[in-house]
Amino acid sequence: MITYADLITLLLGLFILLYTASNLDIQKYEKMLGAFGDVFGGQTPKLKIQDLPEPMIITPIDRLKIEMNQLISDSEFSNSIRMEENERGIVIHILENIVFTPGSAELKSTSKIVLNRIADIIKKLPNDIRVEGHTDNIPISSALYPSNWHLSVARALSTAYYLINVEGVPPDRVSIVGNAEYKPIESNETAYGRALNRRVDIVIIKK
Repeated sequence: MITYADLITLLLGLFILLYTASNLDIQKYEKMLGAFGDVFGGQTPKLKIQDLPEPMIITPIDRLKIEMNQLISDSEFSNSIRMEENERGIVIHILENIVFTPGSAELKSTSKIVLNRIADIIKKLPNDIRVEGHTDNIPISSALYPSNWHLSVARALSTAYYLINVEGVPPDRVSIVGNAEYKPIESNETAYGRALNRRVDIVIIKK
């Protein structure tokens, strides 16, 4: 029974040390070790820097990815928002069905809900932001938009202008690009692929 009681006491001491290591104060740690040394006998071990647990460092980009993934999973439009990371940075794809009506560059009310939540995240970062407009390969010709080039630029401009003037994203960090049908993410041979290609991308540029 004495041996068993000693074992339980030592295990309790171990768990207390592990718990306090997660929020470590060096002076308190050394005092605590001294107290355990008095109880169990022997010299009090000296704390060394290499013995301390390394803190987990979350970068602003890591936090962006966590918050964007949360936004996408919580949003009722989760099937229309995608995120990827590539050599340029973090790219947020927003599909046409929640931002624009076909052949238009006027923002829908649903797009403003999504852009508001995205702006809350990207405003915290110092990175430059590029807003890119994309279309499918079906030609357009209207009084307002003689080509897909015109439409893609107008959509990028509408999105960027909203982020700047309504959501308060710093204008000196924002640029726009119109890519027409020339940067597809899926084949334009199917209706499904064309729907994915009609989109606005918000690119958080790597520093």
